[in-house]
Amino acid sequence: MSNIEKVKKLREATGAGFKDCNLAIKESNGDLDKAVEILRVKGISKASKKMSRDAKEGVVAVSGDEKKTSIIEVNCETDFVAKNENFINFVKEISEINNEKDSNIDEVKKTKMKNGSSVEDNLVALIAKIGEKITIGKAKTISNSSSTNYQYLHTVVKDNLAKLAVVVSLESKDNSETLKTFGKQLSMHIAASNPLALESNLIDKTIIDKEQELVTEELKNLGKPEDIAKKISLGKMNKFKEENALLTQAWVMEPKKKVKDIIKELAINDLKIKEFSRIKIGE
Repeated sequence: MSNIEKVKKLREATGAGFKDCNLAIKESNGDLDKAVEILRVKGISKASKKMSRDAKEGVVAVSGDEKKTSIIEVNCETDFVAKNENFINFVKEISEINNEKDSNIDEVKKTKMKNGSSVEDNLVALIAKIGEKITIGKAKTISNSSSTNYQYLHTVVKDNLAKLAVVVSLESKDNSETLKTFGKQLSMHIAASNPLALESNLIDKTIIDKEQELVTEELKNLGKPEDIAKKISLGKMNKFKEENALLTQAWVMEPKKKVKDIIKELAINDLKIKEFSRIKIGE
């Protein structure tokens, strides 16, 4: 096989440019396996230089079924790359791996993909090939044996890939169309309203403390007397908790009612919202 034929084969195998492949063939004295390794090492070097850049675009992928559903975020630098076929194929495959590994990202990265290389090595190779920073972001698996998962994808890029994804788990023995419709609507509500927790007492304390700081500072700047400031502060914090807890949020499809009112109207006695996850790209 001539060097030109080897360069062509190397390009097909790695997706690297002609110049890089030609140099790798020369450096390896025509050994294709060594040439692949040389490019991989150079790819790591190129990838490390790109990792300091911002990656706020990308896609969120959903995989699994109604009993076990997983979401994973994969970031890149531009929306153009988010629609690239190589990027999309990579995300689709690791989305399935993510579901198998219950969103344990360390395990995901170690897992071998269809080409025999690990997710981590394929990620490095993809960065070198595409020329952008690519990172694996947030991931979540929801699996409850006694409940059913409902999902919603917003701004779909392709198939199971979107810019925002929601999974919500509902527990009930009911299997009516009414419940299925509510599950779909609730996942759409979560996408639009971005609740921080199911109930106000479950909102992360650090978020509450930060909001309290902002409210206190605002009232201080307005020069309100201490007793009045305390009353206003209490009111603002109660409103913040109400607006950010799913059950007390205004129902997006009928804002005069809260989510908990809609659940009551369904009259499904054993209905419970077990958990939910909302991941938006770059958020």
